Amino acid sequence: MKKLLLSIVAVLCAVTASAQEPGGWTLGPRLGIYTNVGDTVLGVGAVGRYRFDNNWRLEPSITALLHKYCSVDISCDAHYVFDLGVVRLYPAAGLTVNEIGKWAAGLNLGGGVDFNVANVVELTAALKWQAMFDERTNPVVLMVGANFNF
Repeated sequence: MKKLLLSIVAVLCAVTASAQEPGGWTLGPRLGIYTNVGDTVLGVGAVGRYRFDNNWRLEPSITALLHKYCSVDISCDAHYVFDLGVVRLYPAAGLTVNEIGKWAAGLNLGGGVDFNVANVVELTAALKWQAMFDERTNPVVLMVGANFNF
């Protein structure tokens, strides 16, 4: 068992590919708190990121909203990343389609921060405002998660 764990640690330490390199992918889980929707709603989902170059990346995501009705939020955001070493800051803008009461589309505007934890793992936190194209209130979403680099 010790040899297996040591082998796994050695492989993880030897991995040099990173999502900070162009063409790199990250995948991971995400938790979100949706406010301004009549009540506070928790969301659980998954996110992927694809890096086009040293600054631009695309982030598609899907989140299941956990309240009395079955709801989903599907988004795709573009990020412009400012790499400060261990920490990366980014503004974000994109499109969303969700069913919080009824289906609607809208814009995402916000930003976030990523923290390198290990060569293949980063923690992320973000805040975004979803400007919806209908008469309902516009949610503000606080998200936290982890990303695993491939």
